Amino acid sequence: MEYELQKTIVMRKLTVVCLLCVIALSAAASGGYERKVYVSERGDSLLYRLLVPENLAEDGKYPLVVFLHGAGERGSDNEKQLTHGGQMFLNPVNREKYPAYVLFPQCPEDGYWAYGARPSSFESADMPQSPELTAVFRTLKELIDSYAARQDVDRRRIYIMGLSMGGMGTFDMACRYPDMFAAAIAICGTVNPSRLAVAKDVKFRIFHGDADNVVPVDGSRNAYRALKAAGADVEYIEFPGCNHGSWNPAFCYPDFMEWLFSCRKDR
Repeated sequence: MEYELQKTIVMRKLTVVCLLCVIALSAAASGGYERKVYVSERGDSLLYRLLVPENLAEDGKYPLVVFLHGAGERGSDNEKQLTHGGQMFLNPVNREKYPAYVLFPQCPEDGYWAYGARPSSFESADMPQSPELTAVFRTLKELIDSYAARQDVDRRRIYIMGLSMGGMGTFDMACRYPDMFAAAIAICGTVNPSRLAVAKDVKFRIFHGDADNVVPVDGSRNAYRALKAAGADVEYIEFPGCNHGSWNPAFCYPDFMEWLFSCRKDR
């Protein structure tokens, strides 16, 4: 291959594991998540689902995870955003081993997380270099701040992840607020690589399928290169033959949860 990447080659045997995992993750994920609406002082509102750690300890400190869905899960039902990834945090083993506050906000139908509208091109060089903060992201940041201020939230362990449109939003949030997030997982997303140097202190994992015909794989490859050049702690995992739905093998990646919850800010 012409480019130089430290990427993981996914073994064929992972296919069977992924098929089983996808079946499990496709199950209804609404049980256990509370329906919530955040209303800002400006009057802007944001629908979201909240998962609270089980058996909260009075003196416990818990991570905070923010999950950004893709364009297909936008709406106003406060339900569709749980379609991909929601079940992963409900898994009994994960709930016991990785107790956390988990936020699944829902982007309005006419919104696009980090951008005012769907970008005309997903080529990384064509992505905005200095986009204005959208109203939905301004409200989301306030929502995150409200949970980060809780006494039982570990501010050194605040994580953000997302897929497709949410992967783009993950890159954007990490660039805007690098001091807030200990780790970011961007799945089949893209970003203008010139923005990423400011996020060098955020630990990254980037996933993409090399056959993606929606968001070009070079978006993740170029993001990896830019972060690596800036000195970031970043890993890029590319799935051979995988189209846009690379979140399925990503969620099934062997240490997906273990890696995420091991990350913390050095402060």
